[in-house]
Amino acid sequence: MGPNQMFYSCFENLSNKSTGPMSTRGPSMSVLPPVRKDRIIPQFPQCFCEEAALQAGRDFNPKVKAACQQQRTGTVGFKIAKVIVVGDLAVGKTCLINRFCKDAFDKNYKATIGVDFEMERFEVLGVPFSLQLWDTAGQERFKCIASTYYRAAQVVIIVFDVTDVASLDHTRQWLEDALRENDPTAVQLFLVGTKKDLSSPAQYSQIERDALQVAREMRAEYWALSSLTGENVKEFFFRVASLAFENNVLAELEKSGTRQIGNIVKIQSAGGQPSKKRKQPACCQ
Repeated sequence: MGPNQMFYSCFENLSNKSTGPMSTRGPSMSVLPPVRKDRIIPQFPQCFCEEAALQAGRDFNPKVKAACQQQRTGTVGFKIAKVIVVGDLAVGKTCLINRFCKDAFDKNYKATIGVDFEMERFEVLGVPFSLQLWDTAGQERFKCIASTYYRAAQVVIIVFDVTDVASLDHTRQWLEDALRENDPTAVQLFLVGTKKDLSSPAQYSQIERDALQVAREMRAEYWALSSLTGENVKEFFFRVASLAFENNVLAELEKSGTRQIGNIVKIQSAGGQPSKKRKQPACCQ
């Protein structure tokens, strides 16, 4: 187990504890770093292309906005959404994560061995929210290792190279591998084309048509970006964070609503009907 994996195990234990009723004073308060000013999301980020978007709306769900304004988001502020980034070797998964997390681009290519991850803290509508970005190896020999880290993902980002049609074709297999370890109905999917700066307008136009078709088949949201120039990178991750946050708040509201309904039922069953007097046996009269 490498240092990152060891840190993850400890961090995961702490974050799991933070979801309990006493989480406001739990250990996560001292572990989670403060939110940077450039990670504050006050408004709903727009999609890249309405033809392939998880949500075409221009704003957060009204229930989510109301919950944030009334501070009824429950444990969402302490949760960590797991995001896995998958795709072929050398499509630019690590460069994408590094551009956003470190604002850096390394031209010297180094293949990821196994898995690595980065933590990013956001503030969405005034509520803290964390993404854990898992960078997985694209090499076939590391697939068995990487796939064990696919589990419990809330978001799957499938990456392809816009200058390599074969990498787009392979995204279907990457999706199948990721969903084998997760509930398909509970995962948000993104199809992301990288290296947009290396593609001519004519070349990009052709592969975009194909990519949009694949995204619609997958029911994924499509994005195209460049890790070299930074084009669309920040916008993309803000979109991921916002949609994941919205999903978590809606799930929290659903749970709290279920608890309230359960409490009402209990109260009514306890005090709704007066209990009948039991007839005493003749010997006690």
